[in-house]
Amino acid sequence: MTLYDIIADLRREHADETASKTLDLVMIELGHTRDNLREALQNLDRAAIPPGGEQVLKELEDRAHRHRLDNLNYPLVKARGFRPPLEPVDEGSMGIALLLGLSSLVLLVLAGAAIVAGLNTIYHWF
Repeated sequence: MTLYDIIADLRREHADETASKTLDLVMIELGHTRDNLREALQNLDRAAIPPGGEQVLKELEDRAHRHRLDNLNYPLVKARGFRPPLEPVDEGSMGIALLLGLSSLVLLVLAGAAIVAGLNTIYHWF
């Protein structure tokens, strides 16, 4: 069971607008806190919670605590940029790359010639 399973169960059990809006606010805060429910509930704007939403929050907190999902701490994911290849490029790979590049260039020139020939039949440039 995950934290999001608990939220889905609460949405099914409390199928009213109050619970839906309250759980939507919690989901937004979970995105900011990397799924840490305790931090999300602390950062939650209590004024935005509709009347009756506090009961849903309490039930969510109790269930998450029961399943030990209330204080998850996921590390920040850092996206890595381009990294050079670990192995040097050998002569065989370089030859294949040159042949693929040359064939792509030939196809590009042929496509351009076909476009010019087609437009020439319409506009009679030559």
